[in-house]
Amino acid sequence: MIAASTRGAGRGRRSPRRRIGVLVFDQVKTLDFVGPAEVFLEANQRIDSYEIVLISPDGGDITTSMGMRVGVSVSAAEAGELDTLVVPGSERALEVFTDPALLEAVSLLAARSKRIASICSGAFGLAALGLLDGRRAVTHWKFTERLAAGYPDVSVEADAIFIKDGNVFTSAGVAAGIDLALALVEDDLGPDDARAVAQLLLVYLRRSGGQSQFSASLRASAPRTPVARAIAEYVAADPSRPSSMRDLAAHANVSPRHLARVMREEFGTTPAAYVNSMRLDLATRYLESGASVARAAADAGYRSPDALRRAFTARLGVTPSEYQRRFRSAHRESGSEAAVLDLDSAGRLAPLRDEIEHASA
Repeated sequence: MIAASTRGAGRGRRSPRRRIGVLVFDQVKTLDFVGPAEVFLEANQRIDSYEIVLISPDGGDITTSMGMRVGVSVSAAEAGELDTLVVPGSERALEVFTDPALLEAVSLLAARSKRIASICSGAFGLAALGLLDGRRAVTHWKFTERLAAGYPDVSVEADAIFIKDGNVFTSAGVAAGIDLALALVEDDLGPDDARAVAQLLLVYLRRSGGQSQFSASLRASAPRTPVARAIAEYVAADPSRPSSMRDLAAHANVSPRHLARVMREEFGTTPAAYVNSMRLDLATRYLESGASVARAAADAGYRSPDALRRAFTARLGVTPSEYQRRFRSAHRESGSEAAVLDLDSAGRLAPLRDEIEHASA
């Protein structure tokens, strides 16, 4: 069993201590609450600023999604005033956040907190109580559609890593809770201390791009109808061949009007947008397998590497080179250093760009 810790008194520096209440419950995702809590505790190594209070609805121990027993400090009713309430998520969020006792705990704690933060699917707990109504919010990419459908008064921004709307913060899945916690530390202590905490934890203070770069939904959906399969095979066989509406319809042996209807019904998009999505998907696969940006662009049917860069950045918020460095397979990472430390267009070592940008932010 693990219990709350008071580790981390800063050496020689103090600030008003802020009470961070972390609400835990049965089936909570472990990293959702441990990650952010460690950010605040790491900040205490630099400046004594935070008291972490683990809270459960009834004050009893809980069991995480890993089967780990966690001892808590206090019940929701006895937690008192909080500077920040953190509501982590669960893989079983759609079930967990219908529990009246858990929702009552969120409601009690939110009413006594200066700011509220949800991690991952913890957004469902806030949404169920109306705390996200009229606000921008985000959750893990695999839950965004359900959050938007279930709570139409919430403006769900599916690609964000985290969002601040007034005194309410929401974040994408699991590790994004660390990003959000760093943002809270930056609000409290300033960018220098937040940057120092990020460096100690070996994470970026600000990640470039959104969560689309991590999303399995990046892959084009498998076609179901014969017409859609014919288009998919046509593009995959030679992505550089002509792909106007007329070309695609002729290949599928249907009228342009019928083709447009099939693509709209199956994929909710136009034939041209579907082809563009397939090309980007192909380019992504080539990059992941170790192809250069120029080779991936050519093999995926782009007119130039710049055309691929524009499409990639527009969709994912990162360049192809940045994506490749983050997601290339482990056996390729173990190859020659020259394959990893390529130069960008300005002649700088590409892996250093984020650090340079963060240092100047």
